[in-house]
Amino acid sequence: MRELFLADARGYMRWIELPGEGPVRVCLHGLGCTGASDFAHVMTHPALAGGRTLLVDLLGFGLSDRPREFGYGMAAQAAAVAQVLDHLGLTGVELIGHSMGGAVAVRLAASRPDLVARLVVAEPNLYPGGGMFSSPVAAQDEETFVRVGFARMLAAVDRPDYAARLRLADPLAVHRSAVALVEGAAPPEGELLAGLDRPRAFLVGEYSLPDADAERMAALGVPVFEVPKAGHNLMIDNPEGFVTALVAGLSADAP
Repeated sequence: MRELFLADARGYMRWIELPGEGPVRVCLHGLGCTGASDFAHVMTHPALAGGRTLLVDLLGFGLSDRPREFGYGMAAQAAAVAQVLDHLGLTGVELIGHSMGGAVAVRLAASRPDLVARLVVAEPNLYPGGGMFSSPVAAQDEETFVRVGFARMLAAVDRPDYAARLRLADPLAVHRSAVALVEGAAPPEGELLAGLDRPRAFLVGEYSLPDADAERMAALGVPVFEVPKAGHNLMIDNPEGFVTALVAGLSADAP
């Protein structure tokens, strides 16, 4: 595990680095998850061999710090990841983001194009409104969610693998992140993704179809790749299918 203290956020961002000599890949997890739990098992697949990979824990999640004064919006998280890449002297990385991490990845690619050569997002949050997980969280006020809502939500989770990841998240970070996803920001991530001038791709699970965002991105010229036998947790539901789609996404042509 490696770490960097972010003075403006007043906390450490931490990541696990998988060594390699090929392209540098940076993975950003979804809401309530961690970099290693979501990506370690797929990024070590032989089809992705050779690359150096950073499995990042966004602030408030996994092993990264939980600064109370941090806003936990997508742009703020993107800026924090950019500081890590700047610290490591990295440019032109292959950026991969799932769900909330996909929204963060789009913000990073749009705000710091020097850092990102290719972008692949898996069922990202692209427009205001949130999703099945974030919307109920954001509907609660912050104090209530932190005090009792998070524990109730954790007890109600019906997937043991997700409960294990969620237990490592900070309730305050979960709530503020969910509110940010529901409220959205201008311009929305969907507009930014469609307008990027570098290779980018959208992954969607078979069980999530029909998916309005996937259809909209395809119509706007973003390559869309389906992961069979998978829902929103694509890399957990079907790791082999996710790797196949990811390899295709990383090979997509520039617009």
